[in-house]
Amino acid sequence: MLVVEDEESFVEALMVGLRREGFRPQAARNGAEALQLFDALRPDLVLLDVMLPDLSGLDVCREIRRRSTVPIIMVSAKSSEIDTVVGLEVGAGDYVAKPHRLRELVARMRAALRRAPRDRVPPSHVALDVGDVHLDPERHEVTVRGGTVDLPRKEFELLELLMIHAGRVVPRDTIMEEVWGMDYVGDTKTLDVHAKRLRSKIEDEPSSPRRLVTVRGVGYRFEP
Repeated sequence: MLVVEDEESFVEALMVGLRREGFRPQAARNGAEALQLFDALRPDLVLLDVMLPDLSGLDVCREIRRRSTVPIIMVSAKSSEIDTVVGLEVGAGDYVAKPHRLRELVARMRAALRRAPRDRVPPSHVALDVGDVHLDPERHEVTVRGGTVDLPRKEFELLELLMIHAGRVVPRDTIMEEVWGMDYVGDTKTLDVHAKRLRSKIEDEPSSPRRLVTVRGVGYRFEP
């Protein structure tokens, strides 16, 4: 699921609570990041704050609704009837006023998931640039310092996911779910094999990687 919230103290506490309830939340701190992560992660539910520092939550909701029927629950300190009506009219399925109790929020989220049709969101078409690495999803093309690098599909998807989260650690289970799918039952060491192959193509010294870094016991991080 995707949590779109810019209040750092609030979102950290919320993420901890949601994980305890069995969810796997990913956080976006503004509207632009929310849309980018939505395309990349294909979340099954979006928890969306109305007040964001760039795009409004209403604009983000409209844009997501153009792409998917994924359940959207809007969250806001604004709780008047007109605010609720506007949120529902732009495509949200539910509207929760702050402050809210985690138990109530989780109940609403689970109800939304039960009602939701299972659709798949088209892959991202946003080109990514991190350092001297350029990735173009539409052309399935990667260049490093201007030179083209040929990547098979899984290596490409792994690199795209890590570049989207550049500078942050992406947990192993998140990578496995997003790149290999929730139903994957093979050896998780396949991730390490693909990471090793990817390093051999994008690193100057694959044995001492500077771009694709292992965070032992946690996952991988792509360095800007």
